[in-house]
Amino acid sequence: MKTIRRGRRRFLQYLASAAGIAVFGQTAAHHTDTHFEDDSKHHIVYQLNKADPKYISHILFSAGEMLRKYGDDVEIVIAVFAEGIHLLGKRPLRPIPLELQQRAASLAAYGVAFHACNNTMKSLRWTEKDMVGYAKIVPIGVDDIMLLQEKGFSYLSW
Repeated sequence: MKTIRRGRRRFLQYLASAAGIAVFGQTAAHHTDTHFEDDSKHHIVYQLNKADPKYISHILFSAGEMLRKYGDDVEIVIAVFAEGIHLLGKRPLRPIPLELQQRAASLAAYGVAFHACNNTMKSLRWTEKDMVGYAKIVPIGVDDIMLLQEKGFSYLSW
């Protein structure tokens, strides 16, 4: 049974990576919302503020699991600021593995919203053109989390 699960997991990871490659190379317009037309039953916002690959991997994995479990019945936002912003940079200044960039792009293709802190971007002298196409730029990352919580989003931080 474990062999079958590992095989499925590898296959799903392959599909996610393949989708990520397709999406990551595109310069799509910024998402202003997720893929949800109606209000979802569940809402969660993840804080991603470190450039550590293990940390990023855990958050992306958790978001993917929530999406797999709840499908269209969950709205997921990953609020990215501080050193975590490098995940959303076209040319990150911190070492972010390509696999993580691809996983993020794949999640975005499935409706997970990635909010990028403009304050952090300014500190790096980055503009919208320095960011991946699926990043939604928000004025202040922490303010964005607060506003999402006020709208009923559950806040998750590692």
